[in-house]
Amino acid sequence: MASVEMLMPKMGESITEGTVLTWLKKEGDSIEEDESVLEVATDKVDTEVPSIHAGILKKILVKEGDVVAVGAPIAILETSVAEAEELPAVQSDAEEEVVTAAPVHTDLLESDKEPSTTDDSRFYSPLVHSMAKEEKISLSELAEIPGTGKEARVTKQDMLTYLSNRNVKSPAPVVEAIPPSSPPKAQVSTAATDEIFEMDRLRKMISQRMIDSQRISAHVTSFVEADMTNIVLWRNKHKDAFKEKYGEGITFTPFFIQAVAKAIRDFPMINISVDGDRIIKKKNINIGMAVALPSGNLIVPVIRNADQLNLVGISKKVNDLANRARINKLSPDDLADGTYTVSNVGSFGNVMGTPIILQPQVAIMAIGAIVKKPAVVETATGDVIAVRHKMFLSHSYDHRVIDGSLGGMFVKKVADYLEGFDLNTSL
Repeated sequence: MASVEMLMPKMGESITEGTVLTWLKKEGDSIEEDESVLEVATDKVDTEVPSIHAGILKKILVKEGDVVAVGAPIAILETSVAEAEELPAVQSDAEEEVVTAAPVHTDLLESDKEPSTTDDSRFYSPLVHSMAKEEKISLSELAEIPGTGKEARVTKQDMLTYLSNRNVKSPAPVVEAIPPSSPPKAQVSTAATDEIFEMDRLRKMISQRMIDSQRISAHVTSFVEADMTNIVLWRNKHKDAFKEKYGEGITFTPFFIQAVAKAIRDFPMINISVDGDRIIKKKNINIGMAVALPSGNLIVPVIRNADQLNLVGISKKVNDLANRARINKLSPDDLADGTYTVSNVGSFGNVMGTPIILQPQVAIMAIGAIVKKPAVVETATGDVIAVRHKMFLSHSYDHRVIDGSLGGMFVKKVADYLEGFDLNTSL
């Protein structure tokens, strides 16, 4: 037998670390190749980490709750000699250097003499933890440091900037009060009959992202009502044949995504991101779709190159991602690289909404419920009133880079594609 290191795997582009949620195996357990060993949380998704080879779990190097860098050792396995020859051996105890990241909130609190009441949920790198510990920065103080990194994370430069200002003596007070950088928390009263419970990790993450998005982007929303009659009639006519031919149902979501992808081709300046004073125009059209989880939280898997897929291809992608999202089987790659997002609020019976942009994107569309309405319809013999299937589209966009004309024309173009759906489309 020989010992090898199990490393924290790469879990998607731009993901540099993960938090160990649960060890699914304990020391001494046998592990098969590709068998899940632990569950890890990233800033995008929770996922199980499988072993890349069979063996015995000899030693666990990181605890549940630890934040571990990609590529760092997390466990030591005993494997067969034949297999170990293909893998790097673990160093002896005399020369072994095990790299583990500091837990999110433990080491840091040695200098914190008062109980912390912060609900900060940001990830902190081992370097930031080390700097905070050395400078005796408590968890509550760390939570107040503005972060300029991805997802508002605190970088080394943020820490240096904060420390340089921290050591400067405060100036004399002035007559006019300077408003705080963030509003004070509202005082919440509770009664004996109230139930109090903690937000789960995903809800904390969503909360922080929504606040950050409202702070970053100047949100504006435009609305258009679309006539969905052709699509409703086509789906009602073909849904049974579709299921028989492809083994799965077809929802309205693929029609929305197809129309949005076509409209992005017409208005490519919707498919951008902002980086300081630079605008990054995306070549690929990767559309995220918000999926409601059993917990009530939302997650946004991504359909890559949606403009290159036909209706059947989009439908298969939608069904696969939605099903895996609801059973927590999405990978970080499934949630990465989105350039535009669609949220179907109509599935909750809502006729419209004002969605918040998913950073670093600059626009998002909410799809309302399809409702039967009397409407004026133009015919060859004159206008008539007929029952039509109507739906509102709500397009929120970042007014820093998208003007009202572009935002309005885009959502109208989406409606045009939906209304112009060909009833003679074949399966």
